[in-house]
Amino acid sequence: MFPSARVFLLAGSVVRGETTRYSDIDLVVVFECFEHAKRQSFTFADWPVEAFIHDPKTLEHLFKEADRRMGVPSLATMVREGIEVPRPSECGNMIRTLANRVLGAGPIPWGQSERDDSRYAISDIVGDIRAPRSPDELRPVASKLHFAVANHFCRSRDQWSAKGKRIPGRLMALDPEFGNRFTDAFEAAFARSDVAAVIELAEVVLEPDGGFLFDGYDRDAPCSWRMSDP
Repeated sequence: MFPSARVFLLAGSVVRGETTRYSDIDLVVVFECFEHAKRQSFTFADWPVEAFIHDPKTLEHLFKEADRRMGVPSLATMVREGIEVPRPSECGNMIRTLANRVLGAGPIPWGQSERDDSRYAISDIVGDIRAPRSPDELRPVASKLHFAVANHFCRSRDQWSAKGKRIPGRLMALDPEFGNRFTDAFEAAFARSDVAAVIELAEVVLEPDGGFLFDGYDRDAPCSWRMSDP
C-alpha cells in the first residue's frame, strides 16, 4: 500500500502481546520525504490498521514539540517498541535512536504556571464530586479526575505521563504502591460512588505543590481573543 516507504514499524497491543479480538494494528510508516504527517485508517487482511505516516523530520518535530510538551510519549513509544518489517534497516535504527534519546530526556519540565493550572483544575473537579447529585453526574466528572490526578502525579515529578488505558500501567511502573492506591480509589468511585478515597488521593498528590488552589488563581486571556471592528 505504501510502496515507496522506507520503514514499516508494527506497534501497539499486537507487539506488546495484549491483543484482544477487537485490537487494531498500529503501523508507523516512514518515507524519505513526505509532504506532511498524516494518520490513515484502513482494513488489511481483516485487521483494522491505524497508520501513522511520517518522514524523519515530521517524526522529530512531533517527538520534541508534541510528545515532550504534552508529556505523553505516544509516538516516540510506538517507534521504540515497534518491530520493523520485513527486517531492520539503517533508517529504522536512526529513528529508533532518536525516539530513545527523546524518551531518555523526559518531557519538558513543568514550570510554576503549569503546576498551578493543574492544581486549579483538580481542585475544581474535586469540588464537583464532593456532593454529586447522582451517579450519572459523578461518573463523567470522576473520569476527568482520573487523568488529571495521574497526570499531575507524573508531570510534577518530571516523568512521562499517560492517557486512557495506559494510565494504570504507567503509574505501576513509576510507583507500585501509589498505582495500587490509585486503582482502588477510582474503583470505589466508579463502582460504588464512594469518592472519599479519590478526594484523599488528590490531596496527597497536590500537597507537595501547595494543595488545592482557588484563592489567588488568575490567568490572562490572549489579546487576540477579541473580534475586530467591522
